[in-house]
Amino acid sequence: MATVSVRSVRKAFGSVEVLHGVDVEVEDGEFVILVGPSGCGKSTLLRMIAGLENITRGEIAIGGRVVNNVAPKERDIAMVFQNYALYPHMTVLDNMAFSLTLLNAPKSVIEEKVGRAAAILGLEPYLARYPRQLSGGQRQRVAMGRAIVRDPQVFLFDEPLSNLDAKLRVQMRAEIKELHQRLKTTTIYVTHDQIEAMTMADKIVVMNGGNVEQMGAPLELYDRPRNLFVAGFIGSPAMNFVKGKIEGGVFRAGDIALPLPTDPGTAQEGQPIVYGIRPEHLRLDPNGVAATVHVTEPTGSETQVIMHLAGSQVVGAFRERIAEKPGQHLHIAPDPALVHLFDEQTGTRLN
Repeated sequence: MATVSVRSVRKAFGSVEVLHGVDVEVEDGEFVILVGPSGCGKSTLLRMIAGLENITRGEIAIGGRVVNNVAPKERDIAMVFQNYALYPHMTVLDNMAFSLTLLNAPKSVIEEKVGRAAAILGLEPYLARYPRQLSGGQRQRVAMGRAIVRDPQVFLFDEPLSNLDAKLRVQMRAEIKELHQRLKTTTIYVTHDQIEAMTMADKIVVMNGGNVEQMGAPLELYDRPRNLFVAGFIGSPAMNFVKGKIEGGVFRAGDIALPLPTDPGTAQEGQPIVYGIRPEHLRLDPNGVAATVHVTEPTGSETQVIMHLAGSQVVGAFRERIAEKPGQHLHIAPDPALVHLFDEQTGTRLN
């Protein structure tokens, strides 16, 4: 196991810079997830850690050793790709043993390490099969097994679940997290799915446009997002935003008034702000503000309602069964203790 340090790393393709001085510290044994929209630079950063992309400026250290000019095979890392990258003409056993075979490892060592990985991943019944005879989830386990047998200092995962169906993604999320808890190997994982990030990570790094917007524990980012981007990206459904001003001790947007948090922070009277409230932090209240129902989406455990409020579209997630039809009104109220205030111009959190 090892620490991974990314220090002031920049990456340019010709005249186009895609990473703008990124700093990330991964502790020994930590599970860190790089998350962000497509094009934010997360996969490029992962490939730079793996040695598959050159570093334009800055440095990357693994286990205290700067690896800028170290070949990928000498970095003691193992990478699991999005497309599995299995050899179709090899059995599961041979795919998992391939790296050890290249190193001319003794047959007894290969059998021991492959057998251990197969037992961990539940692949023992499939060792004689070929990739074409496996399901998507089984192929992903083989790719993970091939990484495990190398016993690396660092695991790198590049969107490994994106080709799986929804139910299997949930299952594999739990399996990867359990695997990390068992092996305790330093892991860096890339995904665009913030649900994966929230449920699996010890630490999340939110990236946007080649920069790190915020870094911290999942619930820290959920409870105290640093800016509008993080607030809108972390959480599903996304946080609601309503633009307005503080007037007379309340938030006003058009003809509606919403309660301010107990501590509004640096928000000032008359300042243009963005009022943020998560869908699950809205409640039905006969004394609340009237919002016009647009679409209802029952999911079973809750009903998500898309509404129009003060010129903005907001979403509520309610445990109650909603009978109101499109065009009718729901009276809703936010929980003041869970309101977020952001500066409209800078997007910075104020409270």
